[in-house]
Amino acid sequence: MTVRLYTIGFTQKTAEQFFGLLAKNGVQVLVDTRLKPDSQLSGFAKGRDLPFFLKHLVHADYMHMSSMSPTDALLNGYRDNKSWTDYEAAFKRLLDERSLISQLDRAWWAQNRACLLCSEHEPDHCHRRLVAEYMASHWGDIEIVHLM
Repeated sequence: MTVRLYTIGFTQKTAEQFFGLLAKNGVQVLVDTRLKPDSQLSGFAKGRDLPFFLKHLVHADYMHMSSMSPTDALLNGYRDNKSWTDYEAAFKRLLDERSLISQLDRAWWAQNRACLLCSEHEPDHCHRRLVAEYMASHWGDIEIVHLM
């Protein structure tokens, strides 16, 4: 059975657009992959507020998975040298070091319409895409859908 895995970023979206995309696509669980989900820069997407909004606007659940987050050191390194190639390689190594796939239950992901959350508008230079691709590389039958 193919797993459909959604991803979304909250920047460059209004709350109406963001929650509308989740509802339109039937997302049941929003999986927050951010290192600091309660950052003051998160606006309507603060981790402490999302469970309420998701429950009442989308009828969905919220889960924060720090094992899918980059480290501060990794983020700072990317900000300093601006090399996406270096960041991507280091983040993939981190996922392997954490044995992320062993922490995930494929059956759960198949039964729940889940969406990986991060801040970046587009997935091209965002770790949520790398997490989704990591999962697909281990499970094989994953359809990744980036909500924009």
